[in-house]
Amino acid sequence: MEKDLLFADVILPIAVPNLYTYSIPDSLQKNIKAGQRVVVQFGKKKLYTALVRNVHNNKPQLYKAKQIESILDAEPIVNEKQFALWKWIADYYMCTLGEVMNAALPSGLKLSSETKLLLNPEAEIKGEELTDDEFLIYEALQTNEVLTLNEVEEIVQSKSALKIIKSLLDKNFIQIYEELRERFKPKIEEFVRLTEYASDENNLKKIFDELEKRAFKQLEVLMEFVHETQAPAPKGVERQIKKSELLKRTNASPATIESLITKNVFEVFKKETGRFAAQDASSVSKTLSHEQQSVLEKIKEEWKKKEVVLFHGVTSSGKTEIYVRLIEETLKQGKQVLYLLPEIALTTQVVSRIKKYFGDKLGVYHSKFNENERVEVWNHVLKSPSPAFPKGRSQDMQTPLLVGGREGLFQVILGARSSLFLPYSNLGLVIVDEEHDSSYKQFDPAPRYHARDSAILLASIHKAKVLLGSATPSLESYFNAQNDKYGFAELTTRFGGVQLPEILIADIQDDTKRKKMKSHFSPLLMENIELALKNKEQVILFQNRRGFAPYLECKTCGWTPICKNCDVSLVYHKSGTLLRCHYCGYTVPVPVSCYACGNTDLQMKSFGTEKIEEELQLFFPETKIARMDLDSTRSRFAHEHLINDFEERNIDILVGTQMVIKGLDFENVSTVGILNADQMMNFPDFRSHERSFQLMAQVAGRSGRNTKRGKVILQTYSPKHKIIQHVIENNFIAMYNEEMEHRRIFEYPPFHRLIELTVMDKDIHKVNAASEELGKKLKSAFGKRVLGPEFPLIPRIKNLYHKKIVIKIAREESANKAKEKIRSVITELQNYPPYKYLRVQADVDPV
Repeated sequence: MEKDLLFADVILPIAVPNLYTYSIPDSLQKNIKAGQRVVVQFGKKKLYTALVRNVHNNKPQLYKAKQIESILDAEPIVNEKQFALWKWIADYYMCTLGEVMNAALPSGLKLSSETKLLLNPEAEIKGEELTDDEFLIYEALQTNEVLTLNEVEEIVQSKSALKIIKSLLDKNFIQIYEELRERFKPKIEEFVRLTEYASDENNLKKIFDELEKRAFKQLEVLMEFVHETQAPAPKGVERQIKKSELLKRTNASPATIESLITKNVFEVFKKETGRFAAQDASSVSKTLSHEQQSVLEKIKEEWKKKEVVLFHGVTSSGKTEIYVRLIEETLKQGKQVLYLLPEIALTTQVVSRIKKYFGDKLGVYHSKFNENERVEVWNHVLKSPSPAFPKGRSQDMQTPLLVGGREGLFQVILGARSSLFLPYSNLGLVIVDEEHDSSYKQFDPAPRYHARDSAILLASIHKAKVLLGSATPSLESYFNAQNDKYGFAELTTRFGGVQLPEILIADIQDDTKRKKMKSHFSPLLMENIELALKNKEQVILFQNRRGFAPYLECKTCGWTPICKNCDVSLVYHKSGTLLRCHYCGYTVPVPVSCYACGNTDLQMKSFGTEKIEEELQLFFPETKIARMDLDSTRSRFAHEHLINDFEERNIDILVGTQMVIKGLDFENVSTVGILNADQMMNFPDFRSHERSFQLMAQVAGRSGRNTKRGKVILQTYSPKHKIIQHVIENNFIAMYNEEMEHRRIFEYPPFHRLIELTVMDKDIHKVNAASEELGKKLKSAFGKRVLGPEFPLIPRIKNLYHKKIVIKIAREESANKAKEKIRSVITELQNYPPYKYLRVQADVDPV
């Protein structure tokens, strides 16, 4: 009957504004719950993995509801607290729930729709009607019946396989259907255990006696098994060992194990295991200094009044030790902890520290993990015991997952911004380390969320505490602390009484005039590098530009190679001898002559990390030099290997971009060089002075972190610049007061919110006309607080022209009403036929 019909509103993983309603077949009605994945058809043929948001009996009035094809999960994989966070992110950052879903779920939990091909059984196919490539596909389909698109590409050895498929479809020779496949594959390993016969002590003694006579290798394997499994096993857990581990320990062949199986000694079985190495926690926490203990008490006192506390601690003050104490106290309460870090490079070193304290309770989550590992962390967090079990879910279903015979649930998650989206059930503490860092902001694709601000909202959903830590807080966070929105705690001394580094200025304008520069290195910098190497100490050099040289230029006519897809010069990379676009990835070989005038005299302008590394090797040929930037750390373990090599002093000089400065701790670094301070300070952005101070202070903080006072050599053309003076004096307050005054006058954050709209299209005339129309409509609503439209510094990226409009919203205004107005104006514009496919991208709180 009509009244018995059930419907489900689902979130589709695409940018559609609304939830979509599907009918639930009778066979699925008893099993379906909010938070489960279901397979649905959207459009004519396409199948998607959707998430059930709610179940009801309200039939949709405007369209006929299609049926849900199948349910993929026995239990929900997303909880109500996650849905609350998703809803807030979608509303606040002006995006759709589908876009948030795509960002939140690891790819292994999203089913991919894989196109498959089969012959049309009703078609009469004649060989002469087919091209050579089409005939190859026809032959393969006769043999295999079904082919995937990837297999077709391999057969015809062409990336244009779609054209061939289209031709076969037009001729009605083949058919297409969509088949969903699950990406996550649990890790299955073989384990060895004693048979029931061999488990008897008397029988085992007989086996030992027999093997001792003529099968010494088998005896060695059995003895190793007994030795490794002699410790009492947890109740209900058999004595067992991984087959691969047993073979490795005894250097035996698989045939040895097979012989023991034949003799009824061993049996081999398979089971799902975790992908993360087990490690015991140890109590190695340092004794806190008097200053650290005082700050720890201050933070806890502030939490009694405020949910969020800003912790301003100078570099090397021992903030991590304080974090550890707070995590320990939270775990004793039976709650979970989220420890956010801005960079994957930073997680590598912090993991090794935190693992010592919390062992297997610590899970790590970031984008360098493969999809199976990310799903596994998700499942670990999902299975964490909750103080209140969801309706219809028993405690038995929360049984801890055993990894290699051990309890493997994560109570502390350490990761980059994506770890916000894990299925926490009982979060007690959120730590946002280096809270000022712009890497916490997601740029592309949507949702363009800020992990720090989203973490505060996540904590409020869980009624958890938040600690924002930094040596150089963002001006917005510091403003909130000064205005009693956040609590505040401060640590102004380095651990162990170590002095802050001495900052020396190298006036490269004067050194260049006097012809004292050695390439890009001032005499002062070279002298201190030599001294550090002589004393067996290490050096870090910071240049915030990767590549060998930012661009090539013809000495005769001034021609510069430009990307064909973007309005930006190509960067020279000596590795591979290529010119590369850092925006779209386009590459071309280095030209031997100017494309404009034909002259062969092309010169490299400016310098990047790759060039610094090469030139240093010329000056210090016996020195071990390495580079840490995006190009040198593309592989999963590259960060870890570089950091470990530097910690173990296998590298003397480390050249790098921002990756080398974000919270990393190297005790043997005595000298740090900033090669070009002016590049940061002169960037056309209202935050450039704040960021310059933060970067230089953070770089300086890498020096002298043990007992000896370090040195920082700061190369600049503007030694009298106020920001450089503030860095020398480590005067955050002076910088803060100056910047706040400017922002108050010019209506910038934290006094006004910003929303940046970007109009994009391949047609520059359409972009110009649409952005002008959009700007007029917005100015009629917001007046002079609308800036633009203007082209950005790089007006074309990936063949799309960009034009930007910035709207300023006063703090006392309703941001929700302003966003509603902006959405309606964008919708009105896109309803006009010429602008129907125009893209308008919203970025709330751009950084």
